[in-house]
Amino acid sequence: MKSHDAATNSLQPPRAVHLSTEDISPWHRHEWLKEVIGKEYAHVDITPPRDMPLLNEMDIYTWNQLRLSCIRSNAIKLKRLPQEPLHTSQDAYFGVVLLSGEYMLEQSGREVFLKPGDMTIYDATRPHHISCPGSFTKLIVSIPRGLLRQKLAGVEHCTAMKIPGSQGIGAVAADFLRTSASQVSSMSQAAFDALSDNALDLFTLALQTISPPASQMPRSRSLSLYTIRSTVENHLTHPQLDSLMIAQATGLSSRYINELLAAEQTSLMRYVWERRLDKAHQDIRNASMTGLAVSDIAMKWGFNDLSHFSRAFKRRFGASPRALKNQTQAAKTESGA
Repeated sequence: MKSHDAATNSLQPPRAVHLSTEDISPWHRHEWLKEVIGKEYAHVDITPPRDMPLLNEMDIYTWNQLRLSCIRSNAIKLKRLPQEPLHTSQDAYFGVVLLSGEYMLEQSGREVFLKPGDMTIYDATRPHHISCPGSFTKLIVSIPRGLLRQKLAGVEHCTAMKIPGSQGIGAVAADFLRTSASQVSSMSQAAFDALSDNALDLFTLALQTISPPASQMPRSRSLSLYTIRSTVENHLTHPQLDSLMIAQATGLSSRYINELLAAEQTSLMRYVWERRLDKAHQDIRNASMTGLAVSDIAMKWGFNDLSHFSRAFKRRFGASPRALKNQTQAAKTESGA
């Protein structure tokens, strides 16, 4: 029943967790907001505005492995205290897109001031100070620490640095995130989730423009990892994809490829297997793909042994591919699509 509900929800518009001080009596708002931010983001001390009421509201969307928060607030100051995260989900980096107002972030001895359209990032687990002198709106993209470190070595050296949103990849990434947030109610959860990989890739590219040279891997290693991942993505549908084929396509030795990926806590064929499972899962959840048989989808993504595919799929996603496909079709019928 739980899996059926999840399949139904994937065809509906994303549902936000809406939290607002407007729903709380004025004399309880300070402690309530401190508790909410501590639960959803990081444990902080709050300094409310002196010349205006305390107002803060947030809509929080689950975005595949990410979370997207749309926040509107009056002036406020937040100070992260030096203690461990309250929840595992807070072991993350927070990407910020300022939509309106002024925003100052301080972390690791660096201080950044944002104008509307600009972006920055900070480590939710480490001490930081945020100051907004007037009303503002912003987006926060919560990215699990391990996921972002796989994408960008040395990301810890990018915190509290400005990514200009007026030109280049910064403008592209900021526009993509703003548009995703503004159109979220006009798409299904499955379609919204499908955008998350693009959002993370664009944000990572934007971070690379500010990453200090000292924090980057040697260019050869960074370029090699990029080449390996691109080669894998471009050949995922090939049923005979193996380490030899990837080594030949990249011009790198199998041993060197696995050394690079071992530093990323994976191996080459495990990475290939996981990417194929992710792609198959995406196709099965996509309502427009339900006309395909599970075996067709498995074969499309290079799986020749259907029993092995089904077992691996269930271990990774908690339901067999056939069960998920049936649940998605049933949900589609119930929704009248």
